[in-house]
Amino acid sequence: MNAGKVVKSDGVNDSEHLLVDLCEKSFLKLWSYPNPFKDDRKELCDLLAVFENHVFIFFDRENKQLENPDKDPEVLWKRWKKRVIDDQVRTAHGAEKYIRSGKPIFLDKDSIIPFPLKFNPETAVIHKIIIAHGAVDACKRHSDKNIFGSLGISYTSILEDDFDVPFIVNIDRGNPVHVFDSHNLPVVFGELDTFCEFSVYLDEKIRAIKSLYFLSYCGEEDLLAHYLLNFDDKQNRHFIGVKGEVVNGLMIGEGTWNDLLQHESYHNKKVVDEVSYMWDELLQRTCQNELDGTLLGDGLILSGRSAIHEMAKEPRFMRRALSQNMINAIQSFPDGAGSFVRKMSFMPSYYEKKAYVFLQLKFDDIKDFESEIRPRRQKMLEIACAAAKERLPQLTVIVGIAINAPKFHRENSEDFLLLDCSDWSEEQSQYYKGLNQDFGFFQSESLVSVERKIQEFPSSKDVFGEGG
Repeated sequence: MNAGKVVKSDGVNDSEHLLVDLCEKSFLKLWSYPNPFKDDRKELCDLLAVFENHVFIFFDRENKQLENPDKDPEVLWKRWKKRVIDDQVRTAHGAEKYIRSGKPIFLDKDSIIPFPLKFNPETAVIHKIIIAHGAVDACKRHSDKNIFGSLGISYTSILEDDFDVPFIVNIDRGNPVHVFDSHNLPVVFGELDTFCEFSVYLDEKIRAIKSLYFLSYCGEEDLLAHYLLNFDDKQNRHFIGVKGEVVNGLMIGEGTWNDLLQHESYHNKKVVDEVSYMWDELLQRTCQNELDGTLLGDGLILSGRSAIHEMAKEPRFMRRALSQNMINAIQSFPDGAGSFVRKMSFMPSYYEKKAYVFLQLKFDDIKDFESEIRPRRQKMLEIACAAAKERLPQLTVIVGIAINAPKFHRENSEDFLLLDCSDWSEEQSQYYKGLNQDFGFFQSESLVSVERKIQEFPSSKDVFGEGG
């Protein structure tokens, strides 16, 4: 079975096309929707992204008033800021109010296609994000210290007009919005290109804004660099602030992002992360099939939890490890003869009580894959996931991925399975134990265990070996 096709907008101008592209890479195609509408046939925002209880409201605005260097820059700044920032802040607050009300959201102006993702409007974590275009060159002209032409941002409770300094945006810390610009929009999404990384960063930013009397920085990329360079080993997270000290205000200077770009470990991370996009490609391909209405099975990706949903929760460095483990498993598939051969691999998740089972099959002389092999592959995957639960009782979520062994099959397809075993009964246990007697998953003496340590920012030795 499959659902109907989901029709999405792709944005209405070049800057919106960029936003859509960046969001679809980070939130994936299924969880980001451009140009949604309210029930009064007016646009709610330029893009709405939803994942679990996080809601991201994007407003993309461009104004070219600042491109005239012959006019008073302060006058131009006030006009530009009113149209691009101030007006959009009010619109963003209105959009949040509309969403909190629980009123319907639609994908089309005629209110025919409902927004496909469900969330609780009362408890959702809502982030309001304004993308401001048109100030890069003016920022550079205003100060030769402004390396990239980014807008300065200051979160404070003092918002009087007397504090309106050109190219620094003052934002109410009591009701904050996020402001990105033409330069740092792709930077932020380039570094935080999974739901996990992006949401954790914004959550930490809001925490810092609420706890500090003021938070000021010369560009969003500088705040991001500060965040990435600060890591709390005990809490296992990046943070904004000063480790081991209590401060009531924080100002991050120009060039922090530029300094990060010079770090060897930053470049090492980019090298080792390349393999992780295999995981993204697998997700994107399945998401596109769901949107096209061609995805088979009953995964219910849009209506609730699914294997794809769980896979999309993994952060970048964990996707790196998972992808590498899959590649290793594919390369080590047995070369020996046999008309029907299998290889099962077990992979841990970033989340403590979740794990993955990766199953490959080789088969010969099959006339009809869909009727002869696929049902058998799906059942084997189910049994293998259940066997993982029996072997590791602490697991509550197991995601199964099954493919034809690439070593022997050029054409391929994927089966995904989500096993929610948080409430595992004795009846289920006995049922799957009986089925597993014919397969012996997790019972073979030839099981090989490999333990790997993953570093988000690895050293050259970890990347290239002793001689690197």
